[in-house]
Amino acid sequence: MKIFWFIPTHGDSRYLGTTEGAREVSLDYIRQIGSAVDSLGYEGVLIPTGRSCEDPWVVASSLIPVTRRLKFLVAVRPGLHQPALAARMAATFDRLSGGRLLVNLVTGGDQVELEGDGVYLNHAERYEQSAEFIRIWREILRRSHEGQSFDFEGRHLRVSGARLLYPPQQRPHPPVYFGGSSDAAHELAAEQVDTYLSWGEPPAEVARKVADVRARAARHGRTVKFGIRLHVIVRETEEQAWQAAEDLISRVDDATVAKAQALFQRMDSEGQRRMAALHAGGGRSRRELEISPNLWAGIGLVRTGAGTALVGDPATVAARIEEYAALGLDTFVLSGYPHLEEAYRFAELVFPLLPTALRDRLRGPVGEAVANEEAPLAATS
Repeated sequence: MKIFWFIPTHGDSRYLGTTEGAREVSLDYIRQIGSAVDSLGYEGVLIPTGRSCEDPWVVASSLIPVTRRLKFLVAVRPGLHQPALAARMAATFDRLSGGRLLVNLVTGGDQVELEGDGVYLNHAERYEQSAEFIRIWREILRRSHEGQSFDFEGRHLRVSGARLLYPPQQRPHPPVYFGGSSDAAHELAAEQVDTYLSWGEPPAEVARKVADVRARAARHGRTVKFGIRLHVIVRETEEQAWQAAEDLISRVDDATVAKAQALFQRMDSEGQRRMAALHAGGGRSRRELEISPNLWAGIGLVRTGAGTALVGDPATVAARIEEYAALGLDTFVLSGYPHLEEAYRFAELVFPLLPTALRDRLRGPVGEAVANEEAPLAATS
């Protein structure tokens, strides 16, 4: 089981939908989160992409010198990046970070934003382009280890004699992650990616997606790993956790919700449509937003992308994670508000309950020395 955290380059706050309790997106704060999750034993961090975010490659590069083991899940964007340039960026980053790069293939789902970035393809064409992009990217990196070049001519992309002189540290290339809920997305995942990520839907829905991608991959003679993207709100008791969830959206007004929902409606992302359908524009009570045991859709009232959170006490949240793991998921990309404090809280309360070697990554003593005389407890293996 691999647990990832999130670098909030689009902003962080104690309350959603308001500037109250908001924090500046600064290099100091980004590095503070990165250093914390590295020392806490998280596997890596997801760095988001989009025009509301700081550039993920620049952010990830800034975190290399302040982390030791942390991996970086960084986006490549077909239509914004060219595959040969993206391959060069990936190889350089992978070498300079000591093999800590993971690549997140992002096709995009907001036509207005995409056109602002110069991408005018429709949904089907974007997936065609993405499939060509990642094929070229993979082949350039794979062949770089043997000093070979690569030719490709597709409907959207073409390269002649593409060659990379300095290969990545990882072979044949850094692992590729990808998420999408349409048929085209599932086919792309089955054919070309290493790990398929689902947003946080109820377990039965995630199970159906896993089964579909797995069956498609088998037809290509491949196997795919699976993961999920979720928020977490964990407290010592169930009551405290649900109160924290209610507090998180306590400053959201109807106008903000309506504006966010209008934004969601213009998007052609199947995944975003499914996220929005989970709360169906309903009210804000726990009863209306708890769409599956301890799975809360309140964040999706105003946030694009991942809109659900696991809410509960440590044992309950760990049990829900185990339920997803039983479906075949081994990667959990998590976040919580504010991201610095919630990273500590989740690690301290939930890591010890998960069937992983997470605590083994902490080699130093933990806890407070008793009466300032006895040594703190050593991390157990």
